[in-house]
Amino acid sequence: MTDHPLPFRDPRLSFAARADDLLGRLTLDERIAMLHQFAPAVERLGIGPFRTGQEALHGVAWMGGATVFPQAVGLGATWNEDLVRRVGEAVGDEVRAKRARDDRVGLNVWAPTVNLLRHPLWGRGEEGYSEDPALTSATAVAYTRGLRGDDPRYWRTAPVLKHWLAHNNETDRDTASSSVRPRVLHEYDLRAFRDAVRAGAVAGVMPAYNLVNGRPNHVSPLLERHLRTWSSGPLVVCSDAGAPSNLVDSEHYFDTHEEATAASLKAGVDSFTDHGQDSSVMTGRVRGALERGLIDENDIDTAVRRLLTMRLALGEFDPDLDPYAAVDAFDTPGHRALAQEAAEQAVVLLKNDGLLPLAPADGRTVAVVGLLADTCKLDWYSGTLLHRSTPLDGLRARYGAENVLFAEGADRVRLKCADGWLRVPGNPSASTGARGAEGALDPALLAGRTDLPPLVCGPVATELALVDWGNGVLTFRTDEGLYLSVADDGYVRASADEPGGWVVQETFRREAVEGHADRHRLVHIGTGGYVAVAADGVKVAVDGEKISAAGATVFETETVERGEDAVARVAAAAGTVVVVAGNDPHINGRETEDRTTLALPAQQDRLWRAAHAANPRTVLVLTSAYPYAVTDAAADLPALVWTAHGGQAAGTALARVLAGDVSPAGRLPQTWYASDADLPGLFDYDVIGSRQTYLYFDGTPLFPFGHGLGYSRFGYADPDARLDGDLLRVALTVTNEGAVAADEVAQLYARAVPGSEGGADLPHRRLVGHRRVHLAPGAAERLDFAVPVEELGHWSVAHGRWSVEPGTYEILAGASSADIRLTASVTVGGEPSGPRPVLRDGLEAADYDEQRGTEILDRTKRDGDAVAPSSATEPGELRFWDCDFGDGVGAVTLTASGEGSVVVAADGHETEVLLTSTGGPYAFHAVQGVFRPRGVGELRVTLRGSVRLARLGFAPAGGTA
Repeated sequence: MTDHPLPFRDPRLSFAARADDLLGRLTLDERIAMLHQFAPAVERLGIGPFRTGQEALHGVAWMGGATVFPQAVGLGATWNEDLVRRVGEAVGDEVRAKRARDDRVGLNVWAPTVNLLRHPLWGRGEEGYSEDPALTSATAVAYTRGLRGDDPRYWRTAPVLKHWLAHNNETDRDTASSSVRPRVLHEYDLRAFRDAVRAGAVAGVMPAYNLVNGRPNHVSPLLERHLRTWSSGPLVVCSDAGAPSNLVDSEHYFDTHEEATAASLKAGVDSFTDHGQDSSVMTGRVRGALERGLIDENDIDTAVRRLLTMRLALGEFDPDLDPYAAVDAFDTPGHRALAQEAAEQAVVLLKNDGLLPLAPADGRTVAVVGLLADTCKLDWYSGTLLHRSTPLDGLRARYGAENVLFAEGADRVRLKCADGWLRVPGNPSASTGARGAEGALDPALLAGRTDLPPLVCGPVATELALVDWGNGVLTFRTDEGLYLSVADDGYVRASADEPGGWVVQETFRREAVEGHADRHRLVHIGTGGYVAVAADGVKVAVDGEKISAAGATVFETETVERGEDAVARVAAAAGTVVVVAGNDPHINGRETEDRTTLALPAQQDRLWRAAHAANPRTVLVLTSAYPYAVTDAAADLPALVWTAHGGQAAGTALARVLAGDVSPAGRLPQTWYASDADLPGLFDYDVIGSRQTYLYFDGTPLFPFGHGLGYSRFGYADPDARLDGDLLRVALTVTNEGAVAADEVAQLYARAVPGSEGGADLPHRRLVGHRRVHLAPGAAERLDFAVPVEELGHWSVAHGRWSVEPGTYEILAGASSADIRLTASVTVGGEPSGPRPVLRDGLEAADYDEQRGTEILDRTKRDGDAVAPSSATEPGELRFWDCDFGDGVGAVTLTASGEGSVVVAADGHETEVLLTSTGGPYAFHAVQGVFRPRGVGELRVTLRGSVRLARLGFAPAGGTA
């Protein structure tokens, strides 16, 4: 017993006991209210309001100024868990410090994103760490440990992993289904989440918008079957914004919102993010589900208990005991230095024929050119910059402003129409600061400026900087640095510091005018309205109605100077040229928008070619959120560098690397393919069958996973690999054989020796360990790795378990996945798993070894998988290897729905089973056919029509299936 009048406030009790006590004191309405993202206060108990969801991907986002670290993919490129943990600690401290000043800032942080960078055209690639599950999970463990803090009881912040599960497409993201076979599920997608959760620094996960195997992630049975088995503590599942409504409104998976809400709650969703701060809609749906008997109070209490436990861990009820309550570390010198260190470590030297490093010297001049040469780009999940260093800033500081030349490379244009020239009136320099500088719970609601006069046409022209970001997406900017933008009133103004917003209002597209090769209309992409000149100003809409093509003004573009001409002029005048190219994170690849190509936009391609033609000493620096297929640049230029958008210290970091103050040691966290032809379809999630990522890719990449050069050279020697119980112990020596101190990233891969492990289609190699070390010239370090033996295994679809088959395994150590310096081998003993026992266990249709033209769909709305042809007109095929039919099979029984046929073939025997629909897609029934194979061999199944096949059962000759 406790003498405290309110046990839930007694710190001597466990969090579980306190949560139970508080739960018992809350009314039903109070408990239901806590299920929404914005939970109201319970004043009678002295409990304050609480909200889930503070974005903190690479710094505190959306809530005004904060330290801005490199993008997540840049942190992944450091291959340095110690650094990433320190970044997590700094971000967590700034969350706490900002919370003390602004109670809108939440302590439940929605970070990091652990979706694997399976496909380089995914628009949100900037948010992930790597295409590899081991590197992703190691980086996520480091970041979440930093966010969580070291106190054994209280948490600095409560991190939530995003986005469960198999989510790599923005196109149709709330209606598309990812077909994920069991091997890909267990070996690839789940692993990125699993290790981070097992490490104990994760408070929960957020389901993704998409469906997996035909079932929305927000009602996935995998939340209970896998996620919650990885942690001994409660995990909070927070819905993505608007996703609960999507279950009915866009996905049409349920008929009513009450059914959808009940199914989500039962599947494990605890907090509903929907309808912004208006909780009444979602709480009304919960009450409706309760009244209809779709849920009971236990379902509500289970979710609320998890939420209360998280709040207790955050010290909400123990402010005097919370070690993080008084944290005020914000924008400290240490945080600024860490941002620079992270940016330096994220730089990847892709190619160097000796041009770099470029040490400052008397008389040495450097031209800095390119569309990103004088920008410090932010993304949707960035905070507002308190400090800013562009490449131009960094190089001027390092080489001396008098030694640095600059040309942006934008085309200088004027726009002419029948009424004269397009002009920006008034004071074009008027600015109220960066978008979102004051902070916003939902920055998507930030409106454009209407306090400036709109553009007009007249006798005087305003010269504009025109950039084509690819696919004909244009921005126009004044000399004062303001982009043409459209506000809610539909007028076009020079008013934005940068393109941005949930719907970007600063991008336009040209549309040709029939019969006039030199004339065009302008379409505003954000609204779809056409630009028209009117007496009261230039606009794209009137009274909320967008202007059509018929009402558009026809323009003629006069080019004052081509960007490549300016670049060539400056390049020719300098000793060395640094071309900075890449993407704007709000354009052509971002949340809601996938990329369409790996190609560098044509305008930027022209710029590096112009620079190189004028000066062969040209370095191309790609500053981007994702890879490019720059095959010509890689072949022609003497040096090539990549870095993600590096945050507030990006320019300083780049300059220090180029100058040789820091030897680059970033490594690619994903494969850089040579062309679009190397890519599978965006919606093809079968990394095994479609040969995706370094694990399976059979071609030659432009740059391989793990690649990165430096200014020194390293030797690898004395490998040792041995089995020690459940561990594989590997040791090797790395020596700095060069003349400068530098970091090396030693990478350890494993693979089954071909032919020794069985018939499984296993990875070419799999990352099982890595270490970033700093070595002085001539210094050596012995690196020891302890790898769980289970890392050598794979998911056996034949036996439904993780399997490490007996045989020989190679351990490969080197500087990248393709630069292997040492090889050792170990032999794993034991009995092989053997063929599939199909007579005993039958076959789940989704447990195939190979497929062609099929997709996995839901067997029921709650659980189970079935396989169907992906086309209504083309057959789909499944192959099951090593099926043991024993002394003979007499019949096969198919559990299927839909209408069509199933052909089953093995051992020279074939049978076709016709199916007649007995209802909808979930009306599964058993259909039997004569089938007489024997022995061990491959089974082939061909599906036609609208058939969904869930299972195959086999009966011995003379028996019943």
